[in-house]
Amino acid sequence: MTDPKFYQLTRTERLAWLVAHEQLSAEDAAFLAQQQPLSDEIAGSMIENQIGQYQLPIGVVQDVVVNGQTYQVPMVVEEPSVIAAANNAAKMVRLNGGFQTHQQQRTMLGEVVLTDLPDLKVAQNWVLANQDLLMQIAQAAHPSIVKRGGGLLAIKVTVVDQTFLKLALTIDTQEAMGANIVNTICEAIAREVQNDLGGTILLSVLTNAAFGAVTVATVTLDPATLATKQLAGNVVAQRIVQATRFAQVDLPRAATHNKGIMNGVDAVVLATGNDWRAIEAGAHSYAAQSGQYQPLTSWQLEADGRLVGRIEIPLPIGMVGGSIGILPAVQVAHRLLKVTNACELAGVIAAIGLGQNLAALRALVSDGIQKGHMALQAKSLAIAVGATETEIEPLVAQLVQAKHLNTATATAFLAQLRHNNE
Repeated sequence: MTDPKFYQLTRTERLAWLVAHEQLSAEDAAFLAQQQPLSDEIAGSMIENQIGQYQLPIGVVQDVVVNGQTYQVPMVVEEPSVIAAANNAAKMVRLNGGFQTHQQQRTMLGEVVLTDLPDLKVAQNWVLANQDLLMQIAQAAHPSIVKRGGGLLAIKVTVVDQTFLKLALTIDTQEAMGANIVNTICEAIAREVQNDLGGTILLSVLTNAAFGAVTVATVTLDPATLATKQLAGNVVAQRIVQATRFAQVDLPRAATHNKGIMNGVDAVVLATGNDWRAIEAGAHSYAAQSGQYQPLTSWQLEADGRLVGRIEIPLPIGMVGGSIGILPAVQVAHRLLKVTNACELAGVIAAIGLGQNLAALRALVSDGIQKGHMALQAKSLAIAVGATETEIEPLVAQLVQAKHLNTATATAFLAQLRHNNE
């Protein structure tokens, strides 16, 4: 008899496996096993008007190979199929040498916008002539980031719509996502510009179009590893390329294509205590930067028949700040993941997004998306109608064979199951 697979183990057995394989410490496993809600003091300090806490499960994608290193990747998500798909992709990619990732730079962008200036051209020239002064203002506004090697790097000034004076500030936020750093510097510079030029400060704030933090992940696959019971691998590979091409010319498909990518991206972002709303905004603005909303991934066949996938996505990820230093579960997730810096974390997240896209496209162009979802959806439905731990497995077995998978069917099957066991 073969050993059960990781997903077939109980939660207690999974935690014990991770400890035995030195992926989690015994202390972290004990914390997850007995995880308690946050204290009211911590929860109340994180948000306004706190009235309770909302629970989501933490799962793990096993053995994700990125740049030659193997990671256990935590994910927080409510959709049953996301982690299953990510594990499936991770397995296929391991057979092909893993993901390769890089991030050419890691900067954030802030915008200072003024209106009601008497002469926009004069104002623009003043900014160009006073770059050194504004750099000094930025350093004084946030000296701690300068000590760590970051801070304001460049100022670009433009006139927008013959109405607005815009200063685009490129800022190195080091290991932080950097929203507070950027906003502090923006506001200090806005005040200095207004003091010298007059006008009205319209806004001074970071932009979530974080195109200075784009991360690239690639993978090269032997089509044989994509084969299904019904289709040869080269056929699946060709269809993946065609499906991506369709997403490039059909906006509704592009939206769903990218949503599937973000299933994986957001789940890791959330697990690691980062701002998933910022990541979503940056990703979708990047997808639309040409004026036509595009898929974040590309897939193409090389001359030798291998399938090459690539994702480009802005990932202004932080290793410090925000909820990272507050939430114990986030700290455990970081220890499980074992990344050492924000650039490395961004690479892992980009790889997960590309893998999520691979798994979704492979399913779509072969067996269809529902086949893989059915057992997982059936299990969720069984739990929803009140099945106990011993009733879930037999109830799921019935549900996956049912013509209609809905609450009424599940309730009827559960009632029958209990009647038969009386």
